[in-house]
Amino acid sequence: MIHQIDYEEAKISLYDLIEAAINGEKVFIKKNNNFGVQLVPRKLPNIKRKFGSAKGLIEIADDFDAPLDDFHEYTK
Repeated sequence: MIHQIDYEEAKISLYDLIEAAINGEKVFIKKNNNFGVQLVPRKLPNIKRKFGSAKGLIEIADDFDAPLDDFHEYTK
């Protein structure tokens, strides 16, 4: 099924339109008959995160929390 709906109507029924797109239906939203978008479902990659994988890649300067010269007048 193809859904073609106006922008103002889409704001009211966005949840239903998203569900329709996820279920494989084509959903088009138009605005002022000039611009349009299509809702397309996208499966997010299942990324396995490994804690500590950035170890040694980040360095923090010894004075990272020192006041900045540019803001000296605001800290008085």
